[in-house]
Amino acid sequence: QVRLVESGGGLVQPGGPLKLPCAASGPPFTNYAMAWFRQAPGKEREFVATFSWSITTYYADSLKSRFTISRDNAKNTVYLQMNSLKPEDTAVYYCAAGSKLAVVSGLYDYWGQGTQVTVSS
Repeated sequence: QVRLVESGGGLVQPGGPLKLPCAASGPPFTNYAMAWFRQAPGKEREFVATFSWSITTYYADSLKSRFTISRDNAKNTVYLQMNSLKPEDTAVYYCAAGSKLAVVSGLYDYWGQGTQVTVSS
């Protein structure tokens, strides 16, 4: 019954920042874990970051220095703040929700429609 809508994608120059929101509706916001994944054309879906009440946050090793996941309870929204973007960050970014924190996409029950992020000059 969780519904997810991510947005905020678009075109950004290398080195620039971009912030993606994921608005959630359904069960109480604190009752499930949230995560971000991304998928580039021809590549496997890749874990980016996750947030839960039990262990807070966890990031992919290659991204943790540039990406930050956060939450706004008033807006029932989780954000992915991306900094120092590189062309290889170009992908469709997906928001996901599940009963507990995980880094495997198959363990998440609900998914947003995805938002395209393109990093190019």
